[in-house]
Amino acid sequence: MANTASKQQVLLTIPMYPDMELAAAKTASVLAELMDFDEGEVEEIQLAIIETCINAFEHSQSEDKTVVIEFIMKDDELEFKISDRGVGIASERRPGSELLGQPGLHPDLRKRGWGLEIIRTLMDEVDVETGANGTTVSVVKKKTT
Repeated sequence: MANTASKQQVLLTIPMYPDMELAAAKTASVLAELMDFDEGEVEEIQLAIIETCINAFEHSQSEDKTVVIEFIMKDDELEFKISDRGVGIASERRPGSELLGQPGLHPDLRKRGWGLEIIRTLMDEVDVETGANGTTVSVVKKKTT
């Protein structure tokens, strides 16, 4: 796939069943390997996909119980967009909120919420768009070689 000037896309729709995030991770792994990402980068991409899918499964409250993943392969990066049609992220739980992890917050919220921070650490770009009609997390991993 190296030296291609155009982007290629793969669209995957998965149900919110237990372990379906692994199907998304396998797809990401195959695409990353086709793009010649190194083994460590492939593992980082897999973990980011798994964390993002689990967040959608656990928090979206989506009536259709599906997650749509768009993979966009470019010459030097893999982008994926994970979307649900759920309730969105409440302002007090949005990524970057100064409330997360604070002592006065409900205990369940203090010990949760690390998934997005893990994703931000592993990936080069992370963007979250959320609203009443759902959430889309866009993630980019750039090749280092």
